[in-house]
Amino acid sequence: MKYWQPEYETMQKDEMRQLQLKRLKKTAASVYGNVPFYKDKFKALDVCPENINSVDDITNLPITKKSDLRANYPFGLFATPNKDVVRIHASSGTSGKPTVVGYTENDIRTWADMMARDLKMVGVGPDDVFQNSLNYGLFTGGLGFHNGAERLGAMTVPAGTGNTARQLEMMQDFGVTAINCTPSYALYLAETAEEMDILDKLSLRIGTFGGEPWSSNTRKDIEDVFGMKAYDSYGLSELIGPGVAFECEEQDGLHIWDDHFLVEVLDLNGEQVSEGEKGELVLTSLTKEAFPVIRYHTGDITRLLESECACGRTSTRISRIMGRADDMLIVRGINVFPSQIEDVLVGINEITDQFQILLKRNAHKMDEITVRVELSDNAFTGELKDLAAVKKHVENELKSVLNIRTNVDLAEKGTIPRTTGKAKRVVDHREAL
Repeated sequence: MKYWQPEYETMQKDEMRQLQLKRLKKTAASVYGNVPFYKDKFKALDVCPENINSVDDITNLPITKKSDLRANYPFGLFATPNKDVVRIHASSGTSGKPTVVGYTENDIRTWADMMARDLKMVGVGPDDVFQNSLNYGLFTGGLGFHNGAERLGAMTVPAGTGNTARQLEMMQDFGVTAINCTPSYALYLAETAEEMDILDKLSLRIGTFGGEPWSSNTRKDIEDVFGMKAYDSYGLSELIGPGVAFECEEQDGLHIWDDHFLVEVLDLNGEQVSEGEKGELVLTSLTKEAFPVIRYHTGDITRLLESECACGRTSTRISRIMGRADDMLIVRGINVFPSQIEDVLVGINEITDQFQILLKRNAHKMDEITVRVELSDNAFTGELKDLAAVKKHVENELKSVLNIRTNVDLAEKGTIPRTTGKAKRVVDHREAL
């Protein structure tokens, strides 16, 4: 059977909307009764959970933005007592404080089933050896996919990131048939496998990829070089992590699980766009206990797809993510905000407040980020060792906040271009994957 939870994956639209209404009312009651932030928001709009009589009433409810999550750091948006929270994950934000998300034991089970659904949908099963080459730890990607693969019954290899030659050795020795990583790392794996002359010794048949934008051309490159099918995944920790949306074997848009999320795609004025039109993806969680969110603006641009999917699933489908509504950059799967970098740099005396962010892809098609900064007058001592010390200091400070290695280019004062308008902080030389 190609479904993990067929009763939900193939549920008729009318029945699904009734289930969504029931779960929306329960979620609204939970945040209204347990999260002061939401209670104040509801009261400001003169609405309460009892006013929700249909799914369409979602438009009367307050919105939630990433800044709200930061303002309530760390546990201000939790809807359950801390004693019921069995795990936290965190993602980076525009300040030094991360976005903290809590999970109850039931949330973890729900998430594992959601991920099992996704992996089953692309053909992963108990006979597969699944290598998870995403970062573990506070980042949701590692444990999210890991728990789903185990729930599905696949032999799961928690490879994590880095040590590419070792990863390929495991893929060969263990007979890995399915892999999960970023698309850029998949290209690097292919290049390294060719250098090691083991590409034809791999047994890959399925790959799931996310964490950064990638194109149909990159999909074809990955599929051709490994001889496997490559599928797009989408998730964000604010909702649950990976598993929010996933392609099926048709590779014709990403399925969002309507029994877990209420989907809106809104224009700049906050109005619902027509099917097929671009807009910002806005999601409401329907089953999350510890950290439910109402009308969360993801910042991701997509389209609602019209026709039903040939796979037989009746869930809402969206196009692949087309861009960002804010200034967030995605570098090797990590969210990076220019304002984060600025916050770090203004605290370093040896440099001015002028900087540029340069992005490119290296010979291995991996993202590289360089921050170009200007030296202040007192930094010119004439000693190379002093310049090296400044460079190292800036690199260390950036890494501690961004959680990614950053190159620093020291420039003379006055050499970074000034403009009368908004400064061009980001120069992105990366070609689309």
